[in-house]
Amino acid sequence: MPLETRELETPDAATRVVSADAAFRDRRDQEPGSDLIGEKMVLNMGPSHPATHGVLRLVLELDGELVTKATPEVGYLHRGDEKIAENMQYNQFVPYTDRLDYLAPLANNVAYALAVEKLMGWELPPRGKAIRVICCETARISAHLLGLGAMALDLGAMTVFLYTFTEREKLYNLFELLTGARFTTSYTRVGGQIRDLSPNFIPELEAFMDGFIPQLDEIDKLLTRNRIFVDRTRDIGVIPRERAIAYALSGPNLRGSGVEHDLRRKHPYLDYENYDFEIPIGSVGDCYDRYLIRIEEMRQSVRILRQVVDKLPDGPINLADWKNMLPPKSRVMTKMEELIHHFIVVTQGLDAPPGEVYFGAENPKGELGFYINSKGGGVPHRLKIRAPSFVNLSILPELLPGAMLSDVVAILGSLDFVMGECDR
Repeated sequence: MPLETRELETPDAATRVVSADAAFRDRRDQEPGSDLIGEKMVLNMGPSHPATHGVLRLVLELDGELVTKATPEVGYLHRGDEKIAENMQYNQFVPYTDRLDYLAPLANNVAYALAVEKLMGWELPPRGKAIRVICCETARISAHLLGLGAMALDLGAMTVFLYTFTEREKLYNLFELLTGARFTTSYTRVGGQIRDLSPNFIPELEAFMDGFIPQLDEIDKLLTRNRIFVDRTRDIGVIPRERAIAYALSGPNLRGSGVEHDLRRKHPYLDYENYDFEIPIGSVGDCYDRYLIRIEEMRQSVRILRQVVDKLPDGPINLADWKNMLPPKSRVMTKMEELIHHFIVVTQGLDAPPGEVYFGAENPKGELGFYINSKGGGVPHRLKIRAPSFVNLSILPELLPGAMLSDVVAILGSLDFVMGECDR
């Protein structure tokens, strides 16, 4: 679905694509700073800088205010999550996924659980899938709101930041109602969820959606035609389509460059193929396109959520495989066999078959993937995480040279990364 906003701009989008692509190639091919006069300066931007959205360090070589070289330094938040996973039972690692993209913990939980379930050969009942879609789409809205608000604040639009955080607070109330926690939820389990929806969750979700769309329209009005915001983002940080593909970008950063790729549509999971929604794509691949993509994606998430609410099935939320799932607590407390079985599952974990799998989910930042190599038993032999923020940041050494120092702030905000999953 092309973004209609671009059609109203002049010059036309096609002309801008050609000119922006040529400018990108010229900037990439020329010797940085070869035609400039003056002494260069090396500037550390981060790792403690509000516009680096976490502990990202950028070593910038400047000629005046023009960036001639950029070297991103990552790893300041490295915690060894992958090695931790290889020393834990599968379900014990769920809380650690909260700390990857800690702005969308519910979506991380679901992506990891789906990877393990692929290894186990499991498929959830319909109600369990529907609840997970609710988790993923509410997490997408929450993460995009923060990314949008932080980008706007970096560029001087403080009012938008207040709007977005007000809406996120409402979402946190929903998360608390759903999971018992507001930030690090740990809601999903391999084979299901820890609990079903509370009776008043769906009415609260509907009330949020009814109030959210008018607020999103207000945010749209505040930024989309704002002269200062448009000048700071249009034709800034242009990523041509072929370069976005070459760097394996994903999520809004890839779709902003005109690539219609969304795992919910290309490789459907959780019955996403049964929901009617559009995939917004950009035409130029600049900061402005990436902003527009996230605005429209939030509208599409609400569209999906309304369909989930309308079609929400009854029935169990968890897999009925009592060999690897915990028995009902009422039976554990009253039956000896269930008590013994509960003890075995808790102490030994899932009895996973040998093999290797990869599963990628369409998270707010892009494709969050888990590779699991199993030799059998309750602990993975190897586990690797494809962190979308890490991959998306890899284009910075090619993207930033030729930009002004003030443009770096806009570019970083438009990429919408989080260092928790980048460094993991």
